Order: sequence, then structure tokens, then C-alpha cells
Amino acid sequence: MSPITDSHTADAERIARVKQALLSMQRYSWEQGVAAQALLESGDTELAFLLARDAVNRQDTSGKLGVMNDGYSVTDSAANGEAVARAAQATGDPLFIKGAASMLDWLLHHAPKTEEGILRHVIDKPQVWIDSFYMAPPFLAISGHFDEAVKQIDGYRKLLWNPEAKLFAHIYDDEAQSFIREAHWGVGNGWAAAGMIRVIASLPDSLPEERGRIANYLQQSIDGSLAHLREDGLFHDVMDDPSTFVETNAAQMVSYSIYRGVLLGVLDKDYIQFADRMRAAVHARVDENGLVQGSCAAPFFDRPGTAPESQAFFLLMESAASQYRETEGDAS
Repeated sequence: MSPITDSHTADAERIARVKQALLSMQRYSWEQGVAAQALLESGDTELAFLLARDAVNRQDTSGKLGVMNDGYSVTDSAANGEAVARAAQATGDPLFIKGAASMLDWLLHHAPKTEEGILRHVIDKPQVWIDSFYMAPPFLAISGHFDEAVKQIDGYRKLLWNPEAKLFAHIYDDEAQSFIREAHWGVGNGWAAAGMIRVIASLPDSLPEERGRIANYLQQSIDGSLAHLREDGLFHDVMDDPSTFVETNAAQMVSYSIYRGVLLGVLDKDYIQFADRMRAAVHARVDENGLVQGSCAAPFFDRPGTAPESQAFFLLMESAASQYRETEGDAS
């Protein structure tokens, strides 16, 4: 085989191992949701719909999907929303239709919010987390609630963006009007970038101002992150704190966001060199079992190790990179 074929074969084998490891690891609602999203974007629709079915089977009485013992979260379960909604559209199965509608009803009418209407992250605490960028607004957008999706993105940015650092903080207490955790967590900034990309992709042409505004947020976030990219193509766990451990998942989250941003026409192609560099660095950290090592580790996210969301974002990054290569090939 040619070197190119060898490379593509090796990539395919690595992707298969990463997917297998992901399916063995995903447990909680957000893990199941990001796994299902990764399968959707990778074209593995049948498996994504199986995860969606299980998310509906574990839907609690509030409408939150895929709940185990993480019912304390306001937005995490909405990470399953797109897979369930796509399954409803594709199959017409009342199970999926009701499941998506109940999840949407929770977010719109029952979930705790700030006085400005921004979704909190924890039911019994007045906290806004950066994680919610990815969990709720994309589902709101693909469900046709574009104004609400944009409102949430605007609200999260207002509360969490540090204009001096050009990075997002992690957790804000809405009642105390202060940060619980002001650190610029790498994976958190990855959640924000990836969430914004998915909302941009869903906004209609009739909302050019909103699309442009979120695209501007995205570019600022990417630029702020890349300012802290290490020579090895990775970031520290807290992006602007080199005393924290070197972490893997943020790099593939930012890489994914760049590939999709260029494909959507909201980022310049000059960013691809950084996406490629981060992607290569991540590939070097996948072990023989398909585990993406050195990630901010589940379940406590306080050390390097492995995590289902990191497995999923490897698949998301690979899908986006493949789509970009195909587009470039078609253009040539």
C-alpha cells in the first residue's frame, strides 16, 4: 500500500478503537449526549439512535434525558437532545417525538434560570457553568428556537467572558455576583467553542446579525485559546496557568471547532494549520486500546487520565477534519 493508504488505514483503525472505548465508558447524561452527537456527526446514525433511545428510556419526570444520578444538573441532559430530535424526524416514532418535546419543555418553561433568563447549570444552586454552552443552546437551535439559543449564548458570554484574558471563566454565582471558579479551564473553553459552532450551523440565513455576533465570539475564543497553545500542540488544564497539567481534550475540542468554523465560512483557512497541529498532537496520545490519554479525567476532572467526552471529541474532530479534507479535494 502507498504511504497515504497506510495513513488512512491507521487512522480508521484508531477511530474504531476510540469509538469502542467510548461506548464502554459513557454513563452520565452529558457523556451519553456527546457520544451520540459524535456518532451523528461521524455518520453512524443507527448507533446514535440507539443511544438516543436509551436516553429517552432514562428520561425523568421533569423531561431531562438520560438521567442516572445526575438529575441535579439543569442542562447536561440536553446534550442528548439533537440525537433524540434527529431520531424523531427520521423514524416518526412517538417515543422520540415525546422525548424531544419533553426535553425542550424543560429548558423553555421549567429549568431554573437567572433573572435575565439564562439557564443555570445546577438545580439547587444559582450557578452558571461554561459547560452549558454546549449542552443546551445547540438543541434549542436545532429545535427552531433560534432566539432562545442566541439569548443563552449571549448570556453565558456576558457572565463568563474575561475580556482581558480573552478566555472564559468556569463557574459564576448569579446571586453572589461573583465567580465560584474564575479559572480559565481548557475543556470549558472547548465546550464553549464547540457549542457556539453548533448554534452557528443551525441559525437560518434570516438571522445574519445573530450569526455574525456569535461568529465573532467564536473567533475571539479561538484566538484567546491559541495564545496559550504549547509547542507540542496541547494546552494546560487551565489554559493560562502553566503550573497545571498538560491536557489533551481541549486541543481536540478547539481543533474540531476550527475545522467546522472554516467549513461554515466563519473562520479563515489560516486557522487550519493550528487545527492540524493539535490533531497530530492528540493522535500521539491515543493508546493501543483506543483511549485518549492525558485528558481531564472523569469522574472528578482534577487530574490527567481518560474521559468519555474526550473519546467523543476525538471522533468529532476526526469527522470535521475528514469533511474539511473532502471539501478541499472537491475544490481542487
